[in-house]
Amino acid sequence: MARPATPSPSIPEPPVIRQHQLRFHAPHTHLAPVFGSDWFGVKAEAFARFFGTPSFLLTQTGLVALWIGLNVAGVTHFDLYPFILLNLAFSLQAAYAAPLILLAQTRQADRDRALAAADALHREALAAASVEGQTLAMQ
Repeated sequence: MARPATPSPSIPEPPVIRQHQLRFHAPHTHLAPVFGSDWFGVKAEAFARFFGTPSFLLTQTGLVALWIGLNVAGVTHFDLYPFILLNLAFSLQAAYAAPLILLAQTRQADRDRALAAADALHREALAAASVEGQTLAMQ
């Protein structure tokens, strides 16, 4: 025999927190641009991001193949077999790319650390609100 359903006591809803949900991230907004927000910073960030794209790798591979092909086939003679100018171009590229990439990694690590701290504060606030809501529900 099935028992009739008994009405459960009504549990009040926990209070809704109406504060800005990103309030813990506000002190860290100065870390948002990786290289800064000036003209150089914007261009440096775009340049560093472009180094890892497939279009950069394919373009560079095509240019190197064209460079070597033109010199080996004898169409031009500006950089013969040991390809010293090509080596110089790669060295110059590495001299500029490495510091930009390292700077981006350092700034990203700082930003990640600051955002992790802000997230921890946010989780603590949510836990406190949850405990407060449970306390109100028990009364």
